[in-house]
Amino acid sequence: MQLTPYLLQHTGLPQKSIENTVALLHEDCTIPFISRYRKERTGNLDEVQIGQIVTYKAQFEALEKRKAAVIKAISEQDLLTDALRQKVEQAPDLVAVEDLYLPFKKKRKTKAETAVKKGLEPLAKIIMAQNARDLEATALRYVNSQVASAEEALEGARHIIAEWINERSDVRNQLRNQLARFAQLTTKVIGTKKEEEKAQKFRDYFDWSESLNRCPSHRLLAILRAEDEKFIRIKIEIDDERFLDRIEQRLLKSHNACATQIQLALEDAYKRLLFPSLSNELLKKAKEKADEEAISVFSKNLKQLLLGAPLGEKRILAIDPGFRTGCKVVCLTAQGALAHNETIYPHAPQNDRNGAMKKIASLCDAHKIEAIAIGNGTASRETEQLVKRIPFKNPIEVFVVSEAGASIYSASKIARDEFPNYDVTVRGAVSIGRRLADPLSELVKIDPQSIGVGQYQHDVDQTKLKNSLDTIVQSCVNSVGVNINTASVPLLSYVSGIGPKLAENIVAYRNEKGAFVSRTDIKKVPRLGAKAYEQGAAFLRIKNAKNPLDDSAVHPESYALANKMAKDQGTRLVELIGNKEVLQQIDLETYCTEEIGLPTLTDILSELEKPGLDTREKAKVFTFNQDIRTITDLREGQLLPGIVNNITNFGCFVDIGIKESGLIHVSNLSDTFVKDVNQHVHLHQQIIVKVLSIDIPRKRIQLALHKK
Repeated sequence: MQLTPYLLQHTGLPQKSIENTVALLHEDCTIPFISRYRKERTGNLDEVQIGQIVTYKAQFEALEKRKAAVIKAISEQDLLTDALRQKVEQAPDLVAVEDLYLPFKKKRKTKAETAVKKGLEPLAKIIMAQNARDLEATALRYVNSQVASAEEALEGARHIIAEWINERSDVRNQLRNQLARFAQLTTKVIGTKKEEEKAQKFRDYFDWSESLNRCPSHRLLAILRAEDEKFIRIKIEIDDERFLDRIEQRLLKSHNACATQIQLALEDAYKRLLFPSLSNELLKKAKEKADEEAISVFSKNLKQLLLGAPLGEKRILAIDPGFRTGCKVVCLTAQGALAHNETIYPHAPQNDRNGAMKKIASLCDAHKIEAIAIGNGTASRETEQLVKRIPFKNPIEVFVVSEAGASIYSASKIARDEFPNYDVTVRGAVSIGRRLADPLSELVKIDPQSIGVGQYQHDVDQTKLKNSLDTIVQSCVNSVGVNINTASVPLLSYVSGIGPKLAENIVAYRNEKGAFVSRTDIKKVPRLGAKAYEQGAAFLRIKNAKNPLDDSAVHPESYALANKMAKDQGTRLVELIGNKEVLQQIDLETYCTEEIGLPTLTDILSELEKPGLDTREKAKVFTFNQDIRTITDLREGQLLPGIVNNITNFGCFVDIGIKESGLIHVSNLSDTFVKDVNQHVHLHQQIIVKVLSIDIPRKRIQLALHKK
């Protein structure tokens, strides 16, 4: 099997696009670079389509590697035939490869192996041929010092036949088909665990049954977690007789004593070998599918979160609220540097409200604060109400900011390197303030799994999750672009072609030599070669550069073309940029070449119109209902403002200003069928919800999206 046909089969993309994309990948080009700056070669494939090629290319390479290993293993046993080699080489997937390898796989000592050593394999072959006239007399011929009776001989032969049946690809595929179509997933609670408090969140699955192929990903992951925590037992069931009848029809040629032995061997093979193996395989496959869906949900959420609305370069006062330990306050410059920090105690037990209000007012005046960011954790509502009572000299917007993962960042090596002389509380407050200014720049410093979006992210395949999330972060960072003179090492490390080591070198060079004044300067960074420059330069922005293109998404390789466009219009490049009237007069087709076509030329023209434009929305102030402070304040039928703080396949969670988030189930998002929750709401969207029900003991709130 060749790579291109494999990719064609799995992606359905044009062959030329696939071949050129694979060639670019072999040249060590990144997905963001290929999708943005090699559109002509790929046929204008987007990041998702290129990502599919990358995924299936890796899948193909893993398949080919396994085929080679299997062929080698069989060959070493001197059992490899040309026909078998061809079957392995043409196998479409790993399942088919493993089925072919099964008869040759080294096994632990089995009943069949023991029977073969006792000399019973010829008897098994006679039975399978189904032509012995007197089977008992035939079996007696195999009685010896190791086989005490004819019955024992027949039993050993059945063990051999059972293994043969188990190793037949057609039988295994028949059972796979039956399981895929008809398998029921059933659960039973473990009696001794039924009343445990931790088990109550799984009580819906104490006695559950449904078709496995209809079980949604979030429910399967919840059930598997309940089993893993030993609250329930899981069982896969199908109609055993239906399957056995079909296989009997395939195996039996007569109704004699041999057929009876084969029937017994088939039942043994099914219960002892086939069903346990293939039901586990089915459950594993269902888990992998559920993982993929959960990872997809997490990835969508992460992308929305990273591309959340930034406030921009503003002087921010950030507060990490608390009761007994006080509220940590920090003042940040417009560039996010820490200018001041201290602790105030407006809440119980100290209750120094007046002192806290005076201090905040004084700090805002002294540091010319333009916005206040308050973490949404403990004491958030009380702190927000306190701040809004302060009579500031100048208008100051107050924002409540998600602090999910801030504690992870504050204790991380990144935070210690940034603020070696400050404790975790100061670092956490700084992170809250910086999230308001630019969520992307700050959140890239935190392990995505700690950010608190998605469903069952700790239960899925962690390698696949990390790879997917890394791809999303890289996509977001490169779609926005990075200010090379202010970006941190973690942010720079996600730039196309850069990576952690070069990011460290960039920051070290910047600290030693001062700010970069042009993109050409980037080439002076130690170990940053031509390939890294090609891949990353257009995603690295330089503010107030002499060449305005250095603060744009125009690639340096296209600078000459942009200058030619300006010259042909009888103007200078600096005068062409932003001049929509002149730009609209440019005939792009006159600039087309074999290497550069309309897709790239259109991108250049768009960038010249608004160079370095940040497509993200701007942060907006949001106010919760001030009368709702705890779950006991809620009443059915209330309409409340809320912010979407998590999206799953089964609905979305909404922050309504109290400790517990409410759930809008998919059935309450719309009057019509909801295929994708993201089509109705997005992360951090400000919405109005209706309270449907409140379960105080279980701390669950059911909401509905209110249609205005």
